[in-house]
Amino acid sequence: MKLCTSLLFVLLGLAPLNMAQQTVRPSLLNAMSNVFGFTAEGGATFGITDYTKSKIDYNLKGSLEYYFPSSAKGNIGLDIFGQTGFIAGRIPPAASLNTTDRFSTKIDLLGGGIFYTISINDIIYPRVDFGISNIWFTAKDGNGNILPYNSTGAYSRYMLAYNGDLGARFMLTKNMSIDLTGGVVIGKKDYLDNVKAGNSNDIFYTANVGFSYYFGRLNDADGDGVPDSRDMCPNTPLGVKVDEFGCPLDSDGDGVPDYLDKCPNTPAGVKVDANGCPLDSDGDGVPDYLDKCPNTPAGVKVDAMGCPLDSDGDGVPDYLDKCPNTPKGTQVDKDGCPIKKEVKVILKPEIESLVLSGDANFEFNKASLLPNAYPVLDSLVSTMKRHTGYKWEIDGYTDGIGSDNYNLGLSQRRAQAVLDYLINKGINSNNLKVIGYGKANPIASNKTPEGRSMNRRVEIKVLSKN
Repeated sequence: MKLCTSLLFVLLGLAPLNMAQQTVRPSLLNAMSNVFGFTAEGGATFGITDYTKSKIDYNLKGSLEYYFPSSAKGNIGLDIFGQTGFIAGRIPPAASLNTTDRFSTKIDLLGGGIFYTISINDIIYPRVDFGISNIWFTAKDGNGNILPYNSTGAYSRYMLAYNGDLGARFMLTKNMSIDLTGGVVIGKKDYLDNVKAGNSNDIFYTANVGFSYYFGRLNDADGDGVPDSRDMCPNTPLGVKVDEFGCPLDSDGDGVPDYLDKCPNTPAGVKVDANGCPLDSDGDGVPDYLDKCPNTPAGVKVDAMGCPLDSDGDGVPDYLDKCPNTPKGTQVDKDGCPIKKEVKVILKPEIESLVLSGDANFEFNKASLLPNAYPVLDSLVSTMKRHTGYKWEIDGYTDGIGSDNYNLGLSQRRAQAVLDYLINKGINSNNLKVIGYGKANPIASNKTPEGRSMNRRVEIKVLSKN
Protein backbone atom coordinates (compact mmCIF):
# COMPACT_ATOMS: atom_id res chain seq x y z
CA MET A 1 0.00 0.00 0.00
CA LYS A 2 2.73 2.43 1.01
CA LEU A 3 4.73 1.51 -2.10
CA CYS A 4 1.80 2.35 -4.40
CA THR A 5 1.24 5.66 -2.63
CA SER A 6 4.94 6.54 -2.89
CA LEU A 7 5.02 5.77 -6.62
CA LEU A 8 1.94 7.91 -7.15
CA PHE A 9 3.63 10.92 -5.55
CA VAL A 10 6.83 10.32 -7.53
CA LEU A 11 4.92 10.43 -10.83
CA LEU A 12 3.00 13.50 -9.73
CA GLY A 13 6.34 15.13 -9.04
CA LEU A 14 7.60 14.14 -12.49
CA ALA A 15 4.67 15.74 -14.31
CA PRO A 16 5.80 19.38 -14.02
CA LEU A 17 9.36 18.28 -14.78
CA ASN A 18 8.17 16.61 -17.96
CA MET A 19 6.21 19.68 -19.02
CA ALA A 20 9.06 22.03 -18.13
CA GLN A 21 11.36 19.88 -20.20
CA GLN A 22 9.01 20.29 -23.15
CA THR A 23 9.10 24.08 -22.92
CA VAL A 24 12.88 24.35 -23.03
CA ARG A 25 13.81 21.61 -25.49
CA PRO A 26 13.58 22.78 -29.10
CA SER A 27 12.92 19.26 -30.35
CA LEU A 28 10.12 17.31 -31.93
CA LEU A 29 7.02 16.79 -29.77
CA ASN A 30 6.08 13.31 -28.65
CA ALA A 31 3.44 11.79 -30.96
CA MET A 32 0.95 11.55 -28.07
CA SER A 33 1.37 15.18 -26.98
CA ASN A 34 -1.83 17.07 -26.23
CA VAL A 35 -3.97 14.08 -27.21
CA PHE A 36 -7.24 12.74 -25.71
CA GLY A 37 -8.01 9.04 -25.70
CA PHE A 38 -11.02 6.85 -24.96
CA THR A 39 -10.46 3.23 -23.93
CA ALA A 40 -12.92 0.35 -23.66
CA GLU A 41 -11.64 -2.93 -22.26
CA GLY A 42 -12.73 -6.10 -20.56
CA GLY A 43 -11.37 -9.30 -19.16
CA ALA A 44 -10.98 -11.48 -16.12
CA THR A 45 -11.05 -10.72 -12.38
CA PHE A 46 -9.36 -12.78 -9.70
CA GLY A 47 -10.09 -11.94 -6.08
CA ILE A 48 -7.84 -12.45 -3.03
CA THR A 49 -10.41 -12.51 -0.18
CA ASP A 50 -11.09 -14.37 3.02
CA TYR A 51 -12.55 -17.27 1.06
CA THR A 52 -9.96 -19.98 0.71
CA LYS A 53 -10.58 -20.61 -2.97
CA SER A 54 -10.75 -17.83 -5.58
CA LYS A 55 -12.77 -18.04 -8.72
CA ILE A 56 -12.16 -16.20 -12.01
CA ASP A 57 -14.92 -13.81 -13.03
CA TYR A 58 -15.11 -10.85 -15.42
CA ASN A 59 -15.05 -7.01 -15.57
CA LEU A 60 -15.65 -4.23 -18.05
CA LYS A 61 -13.88 -0.87 -17.93
CA GLY A 62 -14.06 2.45 -19.78
CA SER A 63 -11.70 5.41 -19.36
CA LEU A 64 -11.05 8.89 -20.74
CA GLU A 65 -7.42 10.05 -20.87
CA TYR A 66 -5.42 13.18 -21.57
CA TYR A 67 -1.71 13.15 -22.55
CA PHE A 68 0.29 16.25 -21.60
CA PRO A 69 2.63 17.80 -24.22
CA SER A 70 6.13 16.33 -24.12
CA SER A 71 9.26 16.47 -26.26
CA ALA A 72 10.73 13.40 -24.51
CA LYS A 73 10.03 9.75 -25.17
CA GLY A 74 7.58 9.65 -22.29
CA ASN A 75 4.28 11.34 -21.50
CA ILE A 76 2.57 12.10 -18.24
CA GLY A 77 -1.23 11.90 -18.41
CA LEU A 78 -4.42 11.94 -16.38
CA ASP A 79 -7.42 9.64 -16.68
CA ILE A 80 -10.88 9.07 -15.25
CA PHE A 81 -12.51 5.67 -15.43
CA GLY A 82 -15.57 3.62 -14.65
CA GLN A 83 -15.48 -0.14 -14.10
CA THR A 84 -18.00 -2.87 -13.38
CA GLY A 85 -17.84 -6.62 -12.88
CA PHE A 86 -17.81 -9.46 -10.38
CA ILE A 87 -15.41 -11.19 -8.02
CA ALA A 88 -16.15 -14.67 -6.73
CA GLY A 89 -14.82 -17.32 -4.39
CA ARG A 90 -15.74 -20.50 -2.54
CA ILE A 91 -15.12 -22.21 0.77
CA PRO A 92 -15.49 -19.53 3.43
CA PRO A 93 -13.21 -19.37 6.46
CA ALA A 94 -14.11 -21.72 9.33
CA ALA A 95 -14.89 -18.88 11.69
CA SER A 96 -17.40 -17.34 9.34
CA LEU A 97 -21.13 -17.34 10.15
CA ASN A 98 -21.89 -17.48 6.45
CA THR A 99 -24.02 -20.44 5.45
CA THR A 100 -22.97 -20.42 1.77
CA ASP A 101 -19.96 -22.12 0.32
CA ARG A 102 -19.48 -19.60 -2.42
CA PHE A 103 -20.04 -15.87 -3.03
CA SER A 104 -20.31 -13.54 -6.06
CA THR A 105 -20.01 -9.81 -5.44
CA LYS A 106 -21.10 -7.19 -7.94
CA ILE A 107 -18.60 -4.30 -8.03
CA ASP A 108 -18.85 -0.83 -9.58
CA LEU A 109 -15.88 1.56 -9.53
CA LEU A 110 -15.49 5.24 -10.38
CA GLY A 111 -12.09 6.85 -10.09
CA GLY A 112 -9.16 8.65 -11.64
CA GLY A 113 -5.41 8.67 -11.68
CA ILE A 114 -2.14 9.60 -13.27
CA PHE A 115 -0.22 7.53 -15.78
CA TYR A 116 3.14 7.47 -17.49
CA THR A 117 3.70 6.02 -20.95
CA ILE A 118 6.77 5.67 -23.17
CA SER A 119 6.85 5.72 -26.97
CA ILE A 120 8.81 2.96 -28.71
CA ASN A 121 8.99 3.89 -32.39
CA ASP A 122 5.51 5.38 -32.12
CA ILE A 123 4.12 1.81 -32.25
CA ILE A 124 4.44 0.30 -28.78
CA TYR A 125 3.55 2.31 -25.68
CA PRO A 126 4.36 0.61 -22.34
CA ARG A 127 2.33 2.20 -19.58
CA VAL A 128 2.00 2.35 -15.78
CA ASP A 129 -1.07 3.84 -14.07
CA PHE A 130 -1.83 4.76 -10.45
CA GLY A 131 -5.09 6.13 -9.06
CA ILE A 132 -7.82 5.98 -6.51
CA SER A 133 -11.44 5.00 -6.83
CA ASN A 134 -14.62 4.41 -4.90
CA ILE A 135 -16.12 0.89 -4.98
CA TRP A 136 -19.81 0.20 -4.62
CA PHE A 137 -20.43 -3.48 -4.01
CA THR A 138 -23.14 -6.01 -3.13
CA ALA A 139 -22.12 -9.41 -1.77
CA LYS A 140 -24.39 -12.32 -2.80
CA ASP A 141 -24.27 -16.08 -2.66
CA GLY A 142 -24.01 -18.39 -5.63
CA ASN A 143 -27.78 -18.23 -6.18
CA GLY A 144 -27.94 -14.45 -6.22
CA ASN A 145 -29.20 -13.97 -2.64
CA ILE A 146 -27.81 -11.11 -0.62
CA LEU A 147 -25.56 -12.45 2.14
CA PRO A 148 -26.49 -11.88 5.81
CA TYR A 149 -24.04 -9.18 6.88
CA ASN A 150 -24.75 -7.27 3.70
CA SER A 151 -28.52 -7.44 4.13
CA THR A 152 -28.46 -6.33 7.76
CA GLY A 153 -26.28 -3.28 7.05
CA ALA A 154 -23.46 -4.48 9.27
CA TYR A 155 -20.96 -2.61 7.06
CA SER A 156 -20.96 0.10 4.43
CA ARG A 157 -21.51 -1.08 0.85
CA TYR A 158 -18.89 1.27 -0.57
CA MET A 159 -15.28 1.99 0.20
CA LEU A 160 -12.15 3.76 -1.06
CA ALA A 161 -9.63 1.73 -3.04
CA TYR A 162 -6.19 2.14 -4.60
CA ASN A 163 -5.74 1.19 -8.23
CA GLY A 164 -2.64 0.24 -10.19
CA ASP A 165 -2.24 -0.91 -13.82
CA LEU A 166 0.68 -2.10 -15.90
CA GLY A 167 0.46 -2.83 -19.59
CA ALA A 168 1.19 -1.83 -23.15
CA ARG A 169 -0.65 -0.33 -26.11
CA PHE A 170 0.03 -1.39 -29.68
CA MET A 171 -0.89 1.12 -32.39
CA LEU A 172 -3.05 -0.34 -35.15
CA THR A 173 -3.51 3.01 -36.89
CA LYS A 174 -2.60 6.60 -36.04
CA ASN A 175 -5.90 6.85 -34.14
CA MET A 176 -6.40 3.37 -32.68
CA SER A 177 -4.54 0.86 -30.54
CA ILE A 178 -5.10 -2.58 -29.01
CA ASP A 179 -4.33 -2.71 -25.30
CA LEU A 180 -3.11 -5.40 -22.91
CA THR A 181 -3.37 -4.48 -19.24
CA GLY A 182 -2.91 -6.11 -15.87
CA GLY A 183 -4.26 -4.33 -12.79
CA VAL A 184 -4.76 -4.53 -9.07
CA VAL A 185 -7.45 -2.95 -6.85
CA ILE A 186 -6.73 -2.75 -3.12
CA GLY A 187 -9.74 -2.00 -0.96
CA LYS A 188 -9.66 0.00 2.26
CA LYS A 189 -12.05 -2.48 3.92
CA ASP A 190 -12.44 -6.22 4.14
CA TYR A 191 -16.05 -6.83 3.16
CA LEU A 192 -16.03 -7.57 -0.56
CA ASP A 193 -16.76 -11.22 0.31
CA ASN A 194 -19.14 -10.29 3.18
CA VAL A 195 -16.54 -11.58 5.65
CA LYS A 196 -14.02 -9.78 7.81
CA ALA A 197 -11.27 -12.14 8.84
CA GLY A 198 -7.54 -11.86 9.32
CA ASN A 199 -5.41 -8.68 9.11
CA SER A 200 -5.47 -7.95 5.38
CA ASN A 201 -8.09 -6.23 3.24
CA ASP A 202 -9.67 -7.69 0.12
CA ILE A 203 -7.78 -7.35 -3.18
CA PHE A 204 -8.66 -8.30 -6.70
CA TYR A 205 -6.64 -8.48 -9.90
CA THR A 206 -7.69 -7.85 -13.49
CA ALA A 207 -6.32 -9.00 -16.81
CA ASN A 208 -7.91 -7.08 -19.66
CA VAL A 209 -7.82 -6.66 -23.41
CA GLY A 210 -9.23 -3.50 -24.99
CA PHE A 211 -9.15 -0.89 -27.69
CA SER A 212 -8.36 2.84 -27.50
CA TYR A 213 -9.30 5.62 -29.86
CA TYR A 214 -7.30 8.88 -29.82
CA PHE A 215 -8.52 12.38 -30.61
CA GLY A 216 -6.08 15.00 -31.89
CA ARG A 217 -3.25 12.87 -33.24
CA LEU A 218 -4.08 13.79 -36.84
CA ASN A 219 -5.44 17.32 -36.34
CA ASP A 220 -3.49 19.88 -38.36
CA ALA A 221 -4.94 23.30 -37.58
CA ASP A 222 -2.49 25.27 -39.74
CA GLY A 223 -2.56 22.80 -42.65
CA ASP A 224 1.21 22.41 -42.89
CA GLY A 225 1.17 18.62 -42.95
CA VAL A 226 2.48 18.21 -39.39
CA PRO A 227 -0.15 17.06 -36.85
CA ASP A 228 -0.86 19.48 -34.01
CA SER A 229 0.37 16.91 -31.52
CA ARG A 230 3.88 17.23 -33.02
CA ASP A 231 3.78 20.81 -34.34
CA MET A 232 6.30 23.12 -32.62
CA CYS A 233 5.02 26.09 -34.67
CA PRO A 234 1.22 25.62 -34.67
CA ASN A 235 0.29 28.93 -36.33
CA THR A 236 2.32 28.74 -39.55
CA PRO A 237 0.68 30.73 -42.39
CA LEU A 238 -1.07 28.64 -45.01
CA GLY A 239 1.13 27.43 -47.86
CA VAL A 240 4.46 28.02 -46.10
CA LYS A 241 6.90 25.10 -46.38
CA VAL A 242 7.85 23.63 -43.00
CA ASP A 243 10.38 21.20 -41.52
CA GLU A 244 9.65 18.05 -39.51
CA PHE A 245 8.86 20.21 -36.48
CA GLY A 246 6.13 22.11 -38.38
CA CYS A 247 8.22 25.29 -38.37
CA PRO A 248 8.85 27.42 -41.51
CA LEU A 249 12.02 26.51 -43.39
CA ASP A 250 15.07 28.69 -42.85
CA SER A 251 17.50 27.49 -45.51
CA ASP A 252 20.37 29.84 -44.64
CA GLY A 253 19.91 29.47 -40.87
CA ASP A 254 19.80 33.21 -40.16
CA GLY A 255 16.72 33.04 -37.94
CA VAL A 256 14.38 34.54 -40.57
CA PRO A 257 12.13 31.95 -42.28
CA ASP A 258 12.42 31.63 -46.04
CA TYR A 259 8.96 33.04 -46.76
CA LEU A 260 9.96 36.32 -45.05
CA ASP A 261 13.64 36.29 -46.05
CA LYS A 262 14.49 38.88 -48.71
CA CYS A 263 18.12 37.75 -48.72
CA PRO A 264 17.78 33.95 -48.75
CA ASN A 265 21.44 33.04 -49.27
CA THR A 266 23.08 34.92 -46.43
CA PRO A 267 26.40 33.27 -45.41
CA ALA A 268 26.37 31.35 -42.13
CA GLY A 269 26.97 33.43 -39.01
CA VAL A 270 26.25 36.83 -40.59
CA LYS A 271 24.00 39.08 -38.52
CA VAL A 272 20.79 40.06 -40.32
CA ASP A 273 17.87 42.45 -39.95
CA ALA A 274 14.16 41.60 -39.74
CA ASN A 275 14.09 40.97 -43.50
CA GLY A 276 16.92 38.43 -43.31
CA CYS A 277 19.39 40.78 -45.02
CA PRO A 278 22.95 41.38 -43.72
CA LEU A 279 23.27 44.43 -41.49
CA ASP A 280 24.63 47.61 -43.10
CA SER A 281 25.28 49.87 -40.11
CA ASP A 282 26.55 52.89 -42.06
CA GLY A 283 23.97 52.57 -44.85
CA ASP A 284 26.50 52.70 -47.68
CA GLY A 285 25.08 49.69 -49.51
CA VAL A 286 27.91 47.35 -48.49
CA PRO A 287 26.95 44.89 -45.68
CA ASP A 288 28.96 45.01 -42.48
CA TYR A 289 30.58 41.62 -43.00
CA LEU A 290 32.14 42.88 -46.28
CA ASP A 291 32.64 46.53 -45.28
CA LYS A 292 36.32 47.46 -44.81
CA CYS A 293 35.31 51.01 -43.82
CA PRO A 294 32.31 50.43 -41.50
CA ASN A 295 31.83 54.03 -40.30
CA THR A 296 31.51 55.87 -43.61
CA PRO A 297 29.48 59.11 -43.22
CA ALA A 298 25.97 59.03 -44.64
CA GLY A 299 25.65 59.85 -48.33
CA VAL A 300 29.31 59.30 -49.21
CA LYS A 301 29.91 57.24 -52.35
CA VAL A 302 31.90 54.07 -51.70
CA ASP A 303 33.65 51.31 -53.61
CA ALA A 304 32.92 47.55 -53.46
CA MET A 305 34.69 47.29 -50.10
CA GLY A 306 32.57 50.06 -48.57
CA CYS A 307 35.38 52.62 -48.53
CA PRO A 308 34.95 56.24 -49.76
CA LEU A 309 35.95 56.82 -53.39
CA ASP A 310 39.35 58.39 -54.09
CA SER A 311 39.21 59.20 -57.82
CA ASP A 312 42.69 60.71 -58.13
CA GLY A 313 44.33 58.10 -55.88
CA ASP A 314 46.06 60.63 -53.63
CA GLY A 315 44.93 58.96 -50.39
CA VAL A 316 42.35 61.65 -49.58
CA PRO A 317 38.74 60.47 -50.25
CA ASP A 318 36.71 62.51 -52.72
CA TYR A 319 34.31 63.86 -50.09
CA LEU A 320 37.27 65.47 -48.27
CA ASP A 321 39.43 66.27 -51.33
CA LYS A 322 39.58 69.98 -52.12
CA CYS A 323 41.82 69.34 -55.13
CA PRO A 324 40.11 66.35 -56.79
CA ASN A 325 42.20 66.14 -59.95
CA THR A 326 45.70 66.02 -58.49
CA PRO A 327 48.15 64.33 -60.94
CA LYS A 328 49.07 60.77 -60.03
CA GLY A 329 52.08 60.53 -57.71
CA THR A 330 51.87 64.12 -56.48
CA GLN A 331 52.37 64.55 -52.76
CA VAL A 332 49.31 66.20 -51.16
CA ASP A 333 48.26 67.62 -47.81
CA LYS A 334 45.26 66.56 -45.69
CA ASP A 335 42.93 68.46 -48.03
CA GLY A 336 44.20 66.55 -51.07
CA CYS A 337 46.05 69.54 -52.53
CA PRO A 338 49.65 69.41 -53.82
CA ILE A 339 52.28 70.28 -51.23
CA LYS A 340 54.15 73.39 -52.32
CA LYS A 341 57.80 72.55 -52.77
CA GLU A 342 60.46 74.95 -51.87
CA VAL A 343 61.65 76.84 -54.97
CA LYS A 344 65.23 76.02 -55.60
CA VAL A 345 66.89 79.16 -56.91
CA ILE A 346 70.55 79.08 -57.69
CA LEU A 347 71.97 82.57 -58.14
CA LYS A 348 75.46 82.87 -59.44
CA PRO A 349 76.40 86.52 -58.96
CA GLU A 350 79.70 86.06 -60.69
CA ILE A 351 78.01 85.10 -63.94
CA GLU A 352 74.62 86.66 -63.19
CA SER A 353 72.49 83.62 -64.00
CA LEU A 354 69.32 82.03 -62.60
CA VAL A 355 68.07 78.40 -62.65
CA LEU A 356 64.36 77.50 -62.31
CA SER A 357 63.66 73.90 -61.25
CA GLY A 358 61.09 72.41 -63.64
CA ASP A 359 59.21 70.38 -60.98
CA ALA A 360 58.54 73.38 -58.80
CA ASN A 361 57.83 75.93 -61.49
CA PHE A 362 55.97 74.14 -64.28
CA GLU A 363 52.93 71.83 -64.39
CA PHE A 364 53.82 68.19 -64.90
CA ASN A 365 54.75 67.50 -68.54
CA LYS A 366 53.46 70.97 -69.52
CA ALA A 367 54.89 74.40 -70.30
CA SER A 368 52.52 76.38 -68.06
CA LEU A 369 54.24 78.31 -65.27
CA LEU A 370 53.15 77.58 -61.71
CA PRO A 371 52.57 80.42 -59.23
CA ASN A 372 55.71 79.30 -57.38
CA ALA A 373 57.84 80.79 -60.18
CA TYR A 374 56.35 84.28 -60.01
CA PRO A 375 58.30 85.72 -57.02
CA VAL A 376 61.65 84.55 -58.40
CA LEU A 377 60.98 85.93 -61.88
CA ASP A 378 59.69 89.19 -60.37
CA SER A 379 63.02 89.65 -58.56
CA LEU A 380 64.76 89.03 -61.87
CA VAL A 381 62.49 91.61 -63.53
CA SER A 382 63.75 94.20 -61.04
CA THR A 383 67.35 93.41 -61.99
CA MET A 384 66.54 93.60 -65.70
CA LYS A 385 64.83 96.98 -65.30
CA ARG A 386 67.86 98.33 -63.46
CA HIS A 387 70.14 97.12 -66.28
CA THR A 388 68.23 97.82 -69.45
CA GLY A 389 71.28 97.34 -71.61
CA TYR A 390 71.86 93.70 -70.56
CA LYS A 391 71.18 90.96 -73.07
CA TRP A 392 69.75 87.69 -71.61
CA GLU A 393 69.47 84.12 -72.86
CA ILE A 394 66.71 81.82 -71.67
CA ASP A 395 67.66 78.10 -72.06
CA GLY A 396 65.20 75.20 -71.59
CA TYR A 397 66.28 71.63 -70.66
CA THR A 398 64.58 68.30 -69.99
CA ASP A 399 65.60 64.94 -68.49
CA GLY A 400 66.60 61.92 -70.59
CA ILE A 401 63.18 60.28 -70.67
CA GLY A 402 61.27 60.35 -73.99
CA SER A 403 62.16 61.06 -77.58
CA ASP A 404 64.60 63.75 -78.65
CA ASN A 405 62.03 65.66 -80.72
CA TYR A 406 59.44 65.70 -77.95
CA ASN A 407 61.90 66.88 -75.30
CA LEU A 408 63.33 69.52 -77.64
CA GLY A 409 59.86 70.96 -78.18
CA LEU A 410 58.97 70.83 -74.46
CA SER A 411 62.18 72.64 -73.45
CA GLN A 412 61.56 75.29 -76.11
CA ARG A 413 58.00 75.86 -74.90
CA ARG A 414 59.06 76.21 -71.28
CA ALA A 415 61.76 78.72 -72.15
CA GLN A 416 59.19 80.61 -74.23
CA ALA A 417 56.79 80.67 -71.25
CA VAL A 418 59.45 82.42 -69.15
CA LEU A 419 60.08 84.90 -71.96
CA ASP A 420 56.35 85.67 -72.24
CA TYR A 421 56.17 86.31 -68.51
CA LEU A 422 59.10 88.72 -68.59
CA ILE A 423 57.70 90.60 -71.58
CA ASN A 424 54.34 90.90 -69.77
CA LYS A 425 56.25 92.48 -66.88
CA GLY A 426 57.66 95.17 -69.19
CA ILE A 427 60.99 93.71 -70.27
CA ASN A 428 62.08 94.57 -73.84
CA SER A 429 61.87 91.46 -76.01
CA ASN A 430 64.93 92.66 -77.93
CA ASN A 431 66.99 91.96 -74.82
CA LEU A 432 65.80 88.35 -74.58
CA LYS A 433 66.80 85.21 -76.51
CA VAL A 434 65.12 81.77 -76.18
CA ILE A 435 66.73 78.38 -76.94
CA GLY A 436 65.40 74.87 -76.23
CA TYR A 437 68.15 72.28 -75.71
CA GLY A 438 65.98 69.23 -74.86
CA LYS A 439 68.05 66.40 -73.31
CA ALA A 440 71.35 68.16 -73.91
CA ASN A 441 73.72 69.38 -71.20
CA PRO A 442 72.46 67.35 -68.15
CA ILE A 443 73.77 68.60 -64.80
CA ALA A 444 73.02 65.28 -63.01
CA SER A 445 72.54 61.59 -63.77
CA ASN A 446 69.33 60.62 -65.58
CA LYS A 447 69.39 57.21 -63.88
CA THR A 448 67.86 58.46 -60.62
CA PRO A 449 64.63 60.40 -59.94
CA GLU A 450 66.62 63.11 -58.17
CA GLY A 451 69.01 63.52 -61.07
CA ARG A 452 66.22 63.69 -63.62
CA SER A 453 64.47 66.34 -61.48
CA MET A 454 67.59 68.51 -61.53
CA ASN A 455 67.92 68.17 -65.32
CA ARG A 456 64.35 69.45 -65.87
CA ARG A 457 65.21 73.21 -65.60
CA VAL A 458 65.22 76.62 -67.22
CA GLU A 459 68.40 78.65 -67.00
CA ILE A 460 68.44 82.46 -67.45
CA LYS A 461 71.89 84.07 -67.93
CA VAL A 462 73.43 87.34 -69.06
CA LEU A 463 74.89 87.25 -72.56
CA SER A 464 76.30 90.79 -72.67
CA LYS A 465 76.38 94.03 -70.73
CA ASN A 466 76.13 97.40 -72.47
